[in-house]
Amino acid sequence: MPDSGTLPVAAIAPPPPRPASGRRVSPLLRRILLVNLVPLALLLAALLYLDQYQNGLLAAEVTALREQARIYAGALGQSAVRENDAGKPHLLPDLARPLLRSLTEPTPSAQARVYDPEGQLVADSRVREGAGGAVVTEPLPPALPRGELLGAIGRVYDRLLAFFPHEGEVPVLDIGPTAAGPDWQPDMREQLRLSGTDQAREMPPYVRRTQDDRLLVTVSEPVVRNRSIVGIVLLTREAREVDASLLAVRLSILALFALALALTVLLSWYLSLTIARPILRLARVAERMREGRGRAETVPALLLDRYDEVGELAQALAASARALWDRMDATERFAADVAHEIKNPLTSIRSAIETLRRIDDAAKQRRLLGIIAEDVARLDRLISDISDASRIDAELSRAATEPVDLPPILATLAEINETTRADGAPHIEVAPAEGRCAVQGVEGRVVQVLRNLIANAVSFSPRDGRIALAAREAGNAVEITVEDEGPGIPEGRLEHIFDRFYSERPHGERFGQHSGLGLSISRQIVEALRGRISAENRRDAAGRVIGARFQVRLPRAL
Repeated sequence: MPDSGTLPVAAIAPPPPRPASGRRVSPLLRRILLVNLVPLALLLAALLYLDQYQNGLLAAEVTALREQARIYAGALGQSAVRENDAGKPHLLPDLARPLLRSLTEPTPSAQARVYDPEGQLVADSRVREGAGGAVVTEPLPPALPRGELLGAIGRVYDRLLAFFPHEGEVPVLDIGPTAAGPDWQPDMREQLRLSGTDQAREMPPYVRRTQDDRLLVTVSEPVVRNRSIVGIVLLTREAREVDASLLAVRLSILALFALALALTVLLSWYLSLTIARPILRLARVAERMREGRGRAETVPALLLDRYDEVGELAQALAASARALWDRMDATERFAADVAHEIKNPLTSIRSAIETLRRIDDAAKQRRLLGIIAEDVARLDRLISDISDASRIDAELSRAATEPVDLPPILATLAEINETTRADGAPHIEVAPAEGRCAVQGVEGRVVQVLRNLIANAVSFSPRDGRIALAAREAGNAVEITVEDEGPGIPEGRLEHIFDRFYSERPHGERFGQHSGLGLSISRQIVEALRGRISAENRRDAAGRVIGARFQVRLPRAL
């Protein structure tokens, strides 16, 4: 029967098919992005919203306060200004003080001051005459109590907002703990000088936070009479509504931050359950496999059924473990088979040598020496084939495949056989190629497969028989057939002929001429090149076996 046997590559059952994903974003990546971006986006949006909201409130407060200052300045310019003998208008303090108190009375949280062109204080809405002509100064109402926690929240927000760009906002002064009190005022001479250079120019507002946590807004407006500046009104008001609105927003943002923090913790815990813990379980399984308990230790089915990266890792680990154990089993079987096959010629050699020592007949000695020489040659062939079989996988894993054109190779092999064939040996015929018969493989190993199949066909062909070689394109593969006119293959042995050291040979062939690894090596090479090899019997119209046919399918070169 055909020369066969093989060092089997561990058969790894393919994982169950997964849904086609295309260019989808991986589930693991989506989870990581969700955890990292959601809390950050919420906090950033809250900070930016607070910054814009605060700027809007302060701008509205400044606008309202400036309109009020303009009303005061207009009223003073009309009612508290008189012209002297030279016709030059000047501000009268006795008229300005009661008028200023009347104007500011509806706004208890405001303080107005009037200065003359020399920068001297003329009137103050918080200064009035008491009983007996005494001068009484009424301070601004005390700041509303906010509590230590709310004050700390406000300070933290102010520090955070300091790191963001503030384009177009109302500037907040940083003028020190002493000057930032309620009685602070800008340089009035400078204010009057600026007002005199350009009357259409608005003086900048001043927004400050005092030591007792008051938010004060100060604006200035010139007092004009007959296009002459006779003084300046400095109006200061505590922006309690701004603080109250900011406090409400800050508390809302604090609640939102707490929600984002809780969401982050929950999502992190979820990732821990779905990613970190499964990976640790896989690591423990791998550790137990390394310790030699891999036969009993399997990857949990719950992890194998997952359709994400963890599931792929679990399936890869399970497949690697199966391949490792299958390879170890194959190695053990191969070692046992090699030991058995080598033991036979060694036993024959030892028997021949022991017999040689006990006989003196020269003819018998020569016959025994011939047996020893044949057994040594058999050992040499056997060891060479074993060495070739053991390194095929490693060699093909490193070799780069390339297009191999089959028709020239088949023609060359046929020509070599015709040139070297002995008397009575079979003839080889090559059929014309059908289609583009180029395969993706390693040329030397493809030639080795064809030589093994031809040698197997030659050994089973009758005298002056015929061996047919053919190649044709079959979809994404190329099919190569080798047909002989021999006795065929027993039906129950169509797969076993590819086993290692399968050595059922034709009747009359001398024992030991083949190692039993030819077909095994051929299957090993074909499967390493992602192909398939099979055997079948050829039959005539009556159903009688008229020979064997070997088919090799290899991937077609693109």
